[in-house]
Amino acid sequence: MIYQIYPRSFADGNGDGVGDLAGVRSRLRYLASLGVDAIWFTPWYASPLADGGYDVADYRAIDPAFGDLAEAEALIAEAAGIGIRTIVDVVPNHVSDQHEWFQAALAAGPGSPERERFWFRPGRGEHGELPPTDWVSSFSGGTWTRTTNPDGTPGEWYLHLFAPQQPDLNWNHPDVWREHEDVLRFWFDRGVAGIRIDSATMPVKDPAFPEVDETSGHPFVDRDEVHEIYRRWRAVANSYAEPRVLIGEVWLADQQRFAQYLRPDEMHTAFNFDFMMRPWDARTLRSSIQSTLDAHRPVGAPATWVLSNHDVTRPVTRYGRQDSSFGFEARRFGIATDLVKGHRRARAAALLTGALPGSLYVYQGDELGLPEVEDLPLEVLQDPMYFRSDGRDPGRDGCRVPIPWSPDGSGFGFSPEGTDAPTWLPQPADWGRYCVEAQDDDPDSMLTLYRAALTLRRSEAALRGEEFAWLDTMDSADVIAFRRGADFACVVNLGEAPVLLPPHTAVLLSSQPVNGHLLDPDAAAWLRV
Repeated sequence: MIYQIYPRSFADGNGDGVGDLAGVRSRLRYLASLGVDAIWFTPWYASPLADGGYDVADYRAIDPAFGDLAEAEALIAEAAGIGIRTIVDVVPNHVSDQHEWFQAALAAGPGSPERERFWFRPGRGEHGELPPTDWVSSFSGGTWTRTTNPDGTPGEWYLHLFAPQQPDLNWNHPDVWREHEDVLRFWFDRGVAGIRIDSATMPVKDPAFPEVDETSGHPFVDRDEVHEIYRRWRAVANSYAEPRVLIGEVWLADQQRFAQYLRPDEMHTAFNFDFMMRPWDARTLRSSIQSTLDAHRPVGAPATWVLSNHDVTRPVTRYGRQDSSFGFEARRFGIATDLVKGHRRARAAALLTGALPGSLYVYQGDELGLPEVEDLPLEVLQDPMYFRSDGRDPGRDGCRVPIPWSPDGSGFGFSPEGTDAPTWLPQPADWGRYCVEAQDDDPDSMLTLYRAALTLRRSEAALRGEEFAWLDTMDSADVIAFRRGADFACVVNLGEAPVLLPPHTAVLLSSQPVNGHLLDPDAAAWLRV
């Protein structure tokens, strides 16, 4: 299992209200007791934090808010000493506008070699007053920002598929290739076991800059040329005695195009967002599971299963909504949710994903059943998705609130005792009810369920293999049921009435108590069959 850490919100070691590497080091034993095989850090590099660290100013320096390079090296070594590997984020599509390359490009002016590392273009219109294209940003709004010449006159425009503080790199330039391969080696040489590749489908652009027309190929998403980047990166990863791992953030609806990133000479795995975006419905989830396994089989790559991350509404909240699917375009303020139902379904979803073949990812706090924080004061919001949508999109801050460790104390144990700095995002007044200490010895807690499930994932031979078959003897359209190996089965009831479990000799684990041979609605059970 790979556990995702959002450094600002995991644990604060120095008492300033911001999570840091010292905080992570202090909680490594917790991660080991949970059953974590690897930890994936969202960017911990030097950054102005215009987009939560995904605007990287220097890949070879740790942001001072988190610590320094020596502390990162110590963390990597300490985690490895207790059997936990480290994965770091690399963002090939863009850098920060404070990166030395972009600052040099601005200073050098139009036509300079420094600008060729980015996408600077003259504008359209009589005086260049219109952006070069009408592309829409992933964060809402346009994708071009106009520069100002030294004499104060309007200058060229530069491309940014995300926020203006994140200028896109030009992957036709050899410096861009060379720099990223050097960054991989820099971190691999320090013991990092792999990298997660942000926005992996987007680095390559059509240099003709046509408008978006999916029928003739997208101008900046999933272009065929992008695969050569990852072939080169795979060669770097394979050059180590213990080969490093490449993991892609690949948001694609077309499963066959998705699978191309997983060919033997490219990435090892990629996130399965299709499953995460489906509603709590047996038919659609079963379809996603089958199509995922079908897409991975020809390329021999393991599937991945994830319920949320730092960009997504937390499962407890999402599954409690009338529309329990996830989509950025549908996210807004004021959507009603039933947290009791959402909690019940999130427990069942944890067992469903934990029983599927492949790699399991858990976002920090999901093992505690944390809900989305949907009432953050507007003045504390930091996510550019909120600001660039003119407030229509609440943004992603609600899933990034610092997690609770104890029922009381500084930030519910997020910060050391005796410190009084407020957490960088405010925690709800009832946050202590979800804390680690409160759940540690509770046999019915979400944390206890996760620990039990992860223990069984390690000990059950069937769950370590690839064998998978649907249990078609279940006659309800509201049930997902499958076998792993010869004697293990998972049954999930997504309907509104109890269902009869198949013949079994034992219930190994269940998200709710099993009533005789009946499985209640919104419940899952692992069976010995």
